[in-house]
Amino acid sequence: MTSSLNPVTPTLTPPPAPIERHWTGPLMVFGGGVCIGFAPIGLRLGLDDLGPQAIAFWRYALASPVLLALVFLVERRAPRRPNRYVLLAGTFFALDMALWHWSLTLTTVANATFIVNLGNVSVGFVAWLFLRERPTNVWFGAILLAVVGAAALSLGGEVGGKGDIRGDLLALSAALLVSGYMLSSKLARRTLGGLETIFWLTIVEICIAGVIVSLSGEAFFPDDLNGFRAPLFLALVVQVMGQGLIIGGLGRTPAAIAGVVVVVQPVVAAAISWTLFDEPLSALQAGGAAAILVAIWLSQRGKPLPID
Repeated sequence: MTSSLNPVTPTLTPPPAPIERHWTGPLMVFGGGVCIGFAPIGLRLGLDDLGPQAIAFWRYALASPVLLALVFLVERRAPRRPNRYVLLAGTFFALDMALWHWSLTLTTVANATFIVNLGNVSVGFVAWLFLRERPTNVWFGAILLAVVGAAALSLGGEVGGKGDIRGDLLALSAALLVSGYMLSSKLARRTLGGLETIFWLTIVEICIAGVIVSLSGEAFFPDDLNGFRAPLFLALVVQVMGQGLIIGGLGRTPAAIAGVVVVVQPVVAAAISWTLFDEPLSALQAGGAAAILVAIWLSQRGKPLPID
């Protein structure tokens, strides 16, 4: 018989560990891609008041205090010291945006967005080479479908449209920087949280964009406060929400998967520009958009994604 003075201590079962869902990271990247699809729309709407490089500068500048406030609100501390990868990623991104914004003034929204996204789909090969993240076999089919769909979306419009080879070449140059940005951002996430990473990215982008505006000869300020509407829209929707979701999702998504998922951008851009900029979608373009969505779904088939 057990003495009442020495009761048996009950065994406490520790609570189960939280279940990591492999789809949360890709879902964040997808949401970010949808938000970034509004980037060319906001840019074109703001060109009456500011140049393309000045719009990029104010997109970053107006987003930075919001991002800093989010770091303090969510993390309850100041941002940690940036690492070299976040500085490199910010440089890649600022130069990428400078070239892309320039290209959007010379070619169609669909063309520029498609060409830049060639850099996104190549991220998987770069990550395979440098990070040893070998994609699943299904991914190779998904990447082919995404490229074909994006090509149909971009090139399936009316012959002799508004495309300009100069703008296309600028977009191609921007695409070369995208892979470096995505790879560097993923490496930066190994020691920094998502909000910290996008905050430091934005600070680097402000510095580089300011130099680019000065060299371009564009005016820093619009004629009146209404000229800040488009940059403010881009700051909140594209920089804070779009880039923030992508950077956050990269921490738990293989780079190969993220590169396919963000190709949703031209689908969003082309759909909206249909009515705003008189760039209608043909049947071939609509089929290309559908192919991209199927590719995004297909890219995540197979074994569960690893969590960093």
